[in-house]
Amino acid sequence: MPHVLLIVPTQTYRASDFLDAAADLGIDLSVASEEELPLVAPDRRVWIDCSRPEWSARILADHAARLPIDAIVPLDDQGVVVAARGAELIGLPHNPPAAAAATRNKAMLRRRLAQDEISQPRFGVIQREDSPHEIAAELGYPVVFKPLSRSGGQGVIRVDRASDADAAARRIRRILAGAGENPNQPILAEEFLPGGEVAVEGFLWRGRLKILAVFDKPGAPQGPYFEETVLIAPSRLPPEVLGEIDHLTRRTVTALGLKEGPIHAEFRIGRDRVSVLEVAARSIGGLCSRSLRFGLMAESWESLILRQALRMEMPSAVRQPGATGVMMLPIPRSGRLVEVEGIAEARDTPGITGLEITVPPGGEVRALPEGDRYLGFLFAAAPHPSEVEHALRQAFSRLRVIIE
Repeated sequence: MPHVLLIVPTQTYRASDFLDAAADLGIDLSVASEEELPLVAPDRRVWIDCSRPEWSARILADHAARLPIDAIVPLDDQGVVVAARGAELIGLPHNPPAAAAATRNKAMLRRRLAQDEISQPRFGVIQREDSPHEIAAELGYPVVFKPLSRSGGQGVIRVDRASDADAAARRIRRILAGAGENPNQPILAEEFLPGGEVAVEGFLWRGRLKILAVFDKPGAPQGPYFEETVLIAPSRLPPEVLGEIDHLTRRTVTALGLKEGPIHAEFRIGRDRVSVLEVAARSIGGLCSRSLRFGLMAESWESLILRQALRMEMPSAVRQPGATGVMMLPIPRSGRLVEVEGIAEARDTPGITGLEITVPPGGEVRALPEGDRYLGFLFAAAPHPSEVEHALRQAFSRLRVIIE
């Protein structure tokens, strides 16, 4: 029986989907995490610290010496560097650790892409001793300030005028401190690029990229905060734009040196160019992958990831026909969640295939830019993307979120 080690963040939506995919494929599992998660038997649990990748990688290698493993799969961003270095030590297929590290540091990512003259926002790096408004002025307002390592829009703020720049930087440093990170680390400043947005899902196999899906983001966020909402596949963009996205994705993963496993990339679609916003060495976050199914057997994205990691036969990596979509339910304001009303009505909306509320009643919720989680996920399917978008928005209008 093949044996996979999953690197599971303490807070993740995705563990159950990977466990289900592994069970369907007959895969044995170990779990590495920063907390002891009771997902597998005690002898299959490994404690690591993702902020210490070299130390954690050696812990994984020690585990593999006792219990041989065939692949390491990180579920989210936090584990990609540990996975790359651990697989390198064990001798398993892996991304170069430096390439994985570049996807975890937005300034490093920008510099790598700049070396290959890949289309992206102009940028600067704000050190602790720098004046944020001076660096922003060099780029020209509006600009976007970002922490280097957070995801999901946490800490990302659009700044429209010089008088707001210093306050935005201070707010980001408070967010970093609240997340247990060094508040004095650099902050990335980027020119704001107006336009639409897409997300690309694919995987690399021995350096060869297979693009599986391109999601449109209707109503892509324009600031001041950047909350993900709706993703719909297939994309409705013209073929020539999709061709440019395909070409730019391939150039980007090559420039970074990525070789193995899933990739998630995001692009801005401007009037005259497509630009890289983000690249991650993992699959799409949250429960969004549930909107994707592949081949005649309707395999999950997680199943394909495990097959690729183990070099198993890949029956089909073609997305099933029809349109599908997901809405990441936004948190309107911070506080304590009392109740989400209208769930039954939302689920009964034509075209809706699922609704998951991921915050229990009484749980704390935080709106962006401080927040790092969503209220839940709404799923839809229909023959055409416009019908999927209508279903998602109609169902969302029936939900009433009560926060105190």
